[in-house]
Amino acid sequence: MATAAAPDIEDTARSVRAKIRFVDPGDFVTRRYVSQGAEINTGTYSDHEMVIRDGSPIRDHFDLDVHGFMIARLPSAVTDFHDKDMVERLYEREVERHVAELTGADKVIARGWMIRTSADLSERAKQKAEGYTHSGGIQPPAGEAHVDTNTPTAQMMARATYEKHFPDGPGFKRFLVSSFWRTFSPPPQDVPLALCDGRTSFGGEEKSNTLFIVDEFPTGSALTAPVAGEDKMIAATIFSYNPAMRWWYFSNMRADDVLLFKFHDRDHSKTWRCPHTAFHDTSFPNARIRESIECRSVAFWE
Repeated sequence: MATAAAPDIEDTARSVRAKIRFVDPGDFVTRRYVSQGAEINTGTYSDHEMVIRDGSPIRDHFDLDVHGFMIARLPSAVTDFHDKDMVERLYEREVERHVAELTGADKVIARGWMIRTSADLSERAKQKAEGYTHSGGIQPPAGEAHVDTNTPTAQMMARATYEKHFPDGPGFKRFLVSSFWRTFSPPPQDVPLALCDGRTSFGGEEKSNTLFIVDEFPTGSALTAPVAGEDKMIAATIFSYNPAMRWWYFSNMRADDVLLFKFHDRDHSKTWRCPHTAFHDTSFPNARIRESIECRSVAFWE
């Protein structure tokens, strides 16, 4: 007598419904301008309600090369993530060690960090920014489904990083650009990070979103005026709505919990990218402001 198949562990997960912002299909200029305490996108976007599953009860189920993300418990030597000197002194080397351990890469180079918070940054954004560098500062959570690199940006980043740090090295067969993400505010967080199973990230329309780091935001037609060489500038990938996307988050993350997720893996035989975005989680009435730190790195297999 045949027996019913056991339910997929992923289908039994607790879930919430929340709005995720996607870029609309169509032909228009897509750019991301960032300055101190604020970020804006050109183009048009729409919010779509999605099911976001809670991976916390099954955290050991997730595999970096299968889902495009994983969670690990990795305490940090940094005791105050608002102490910029301490973070600068300790955190990037710590991230490099952990990413090497988690991936098995031969070499890892960190490429800067950023704190993001759901707290009100409007006063900070009003302050005049001169020479803003978009590294080591405090920004709002990202608000749309994206991956922080497109393919040309990831390839350029990998080549430049390897040549700078290992000029006499033998070269690399594989590289991985990723984010090492930690929330350090108490749980539950009001605006956690949602991660898309990278296997479900195809099917909608994709666009490159060119990054412009500015002291002041342009206005009017200047936002989308032609820029020479824009096709060779750093750009993210943004996604249109795709109902087949399977989204996850990890509720009640603590400071020892770390998410590692892929921006671009050169080895496309594995899941090679992970779209992600912040979202408002209304399932916890006592939710607190989210503060997190993200550190990008490039890992190399020689």
